[in-house]
Amino acid sequence: MVAVEPRRTTSGAESSRPDVRAWVDRIARLARPDAVRWCDGSDVETAELLDGMVDAGTIEPLDPVLRPRSYLARSAPSDVARVEARTFICSEREADAGPTNNWRDPELMRAELRGVFDGAMRGRTMYVVPFAMGPIGSPMTRYGIEITDSPYVVVSMGVMTRAGAATLRAIDDGADWVPAVHSVGYPLVLPDDGAEVRRADVPWPCDETKYVVHFPESREIWSYGSGYGGNALLGKKCYALRIASVMARDEGWLAEHMLLLRVTSPAGRVFHVAAAFPSACGKTNLAMLRPTIPGWQVETLGDDIAWLVPRRAPDGRTRLYAINPEAGFFGVAPGTSVASNPVAMQMLASDVVFTNVARTADGDVWWEGMTATEPPGLIDWHGRARQDLAASSGTGGTADDAADDRGPAAHPNSRFTVAATRCPTLAADWDDPGGVPLDAILFGGRRRSRVPLVWQARSWAHGVFTGATISSERTAAAEGTVGELRRDPFAMLPFCGYAMTDHWAHWLAVGDALGDGAPAIFGVNWFRRDAAGAFLWPGFGENSRVLEWVLDRVAGEAPARETPVGWVPERGGLRLDGIDVSEDALEELLAVTPEEWAAEADSIAAYFDSFDAAAETGGGYPVPAPLRGELAALRARLADGAGDAGG
Repeated sequence: MVAVEPRRTTSGAESSRPDVRAWVDRIARLARPDAVRWCDGSDVETAELLDGMVDAGTIEPLDPVLRPRSYLARSAPSDVARVEARTFICSEREADAGPTNNWRDPELMRAELRGVFDGAMRGRTMYVVPFAMGPIGSPMTRYGIEITDSPYVVVSMGVMTRAGAATLRAIDDGADWVPAVHSVGYPLVLPDDGAEVRRADVPWPCDETKYVVHFPESREIWSYGSGYGGNALLGKKCYALRIASVMARDEGWLAEHMLLLRVTSPAGRVFHVAAAFPSACGKTNLAMLRPTIPGWQVETLGDDIAWLVPRRAPDGRTRLYAINPEAGFFGVAPGTSVASNPVAMQMLASDVVFTNVARTADGDVWWEGMTATEPPGLIDWHGRARQDLAASSGTGGTADDAADDRGPAAHPNSRFTVAATRCPTLAADWDDPGGVPLDAILFGGRRRSRVPLVWQARSWAHGVFTGATISSERTAAAEGTVGELRRDPFAMLPFCGYAMTDHWAHWLAVGDALGDGAPAIFGVNWFRRDAAGAFLWPGFGENSRVLEWVLDRVAGEAPARETPVGWVPERGGLRLDGIDVSEDALEELLAVTPEEWAAEADSIAAYFDSFDAAAETGGGYPVPAPLRGELAALRARLADGAGDAGG
């Protein structure tokens, strides 16, 4: 018996390119949607999709006075974060994926995907979303087309990328494009004993089985089973980092998990800074920094991803020029407050899609850390009334007593999706197609001890060593035990689309090409604590004091003292006026204790050895020799007591 392909309707302006139309038709024949819609990214289209999601219960409108044109979505409890264990790099050779990625044979994976996508969109509309990563027309921009059966994804891609008709015109005019296929994996028509049964939809459709799959050589992305965040918004981590990092390696540039800042000194000198931190470790706060020291100005260029391209500068040097390829912010809500990030709170006043935060009794949103106390009458991220949970907790019924039993009101990885143009500190030329030249790169993590507040790498190779060995306490943005320490090189551990040690080698090669035009590299750690567990550094806006020293170093104007791990501020080198940080606390913040760092060096050596062991069995490549040399040099400086260790 030959299966008869069901009829489907098509709407919207299709591509004029035969290869694009053929691909869309091929996916439609596989996934078998009821309708295909080519999206134009218009306000009318967005409004229609939002209204449809309200009717379906996927999103709820918030109070139009308290939070105009804003919505709340609640995901399925099983679909709340990245699915690293189900994220695959299907390179032709296992070695090219490396030991930090999940590798599958590409042909076997294609067969597996054909199986789960067979009929995956039955009963649904298949949306075709052309999108650009970067300003349309920039030589640094790359293009893609995402197919999805989720209107939530369509609306979010319209915020996070340049999506719609203008992008499709660029593709039709000949731009290269990356195919990206997504399904929530919840078809509405199912086979049943030779017949077909239509089932009702649910507010947040998804499948318990999930795939986030990348084919580096053919530049393809396939995602199945999740409707959440970067698992489904395929322009974000999947394209802008995993696939783009492979493009960058092949073409001689860098695609990195970095924020971008413009900082202007009191004297009017302009600096551009990129910074790499693991998710939920303060990137958005730094990207929207309001300096607390007089005369300094910070403007936001991007909060999460930066593409860095070597190019000849007007002064004749080769420098790294950076763009933010995204058009919106997908930030972690908990901990965001007027105290921690007043710019973000102003940005979130309207035109936002919130996911998995709590809803207040008056139709606004709330999350842990927004205010000192939890407001009464909350509906939590599961859709449950907090007071009802308190009454059934067996603790006596008060909200405060029941808090531990009820869990958080907002999921720890709850998010906001908002256009970059809503950010009050956004630079006027944030989408300049030429990008900005970088003066400094920061690497940081969340470390309670051992790692100083700030230090400068001794050279580009030492800076690559710094980035390669950054470690951080795990946060709720990723799977795993919160608080567990893991090495997260370049904050790219879940995002590098090829072997990590090859990534390090590529950074070394880029540095060779840059020569004396390379930006200075620094390490930072805002999270060091004292013996009682209290933070030694106030953080947030006060981090402008650290930026001041960093940029004065770039300008050749700040003294520093040598330690075995790099150059740190001299006594008196950081402004402490107006903050509650004593000289003794600062000394502890900048201390480099030889015994602790000898243990750190042993940990780094074991980490490097794990890559070399994988390389011996064909699972990657060995650690580049220059980084082994940097480890040996660190051990030698520790043994010799080179530099003033401090503390």
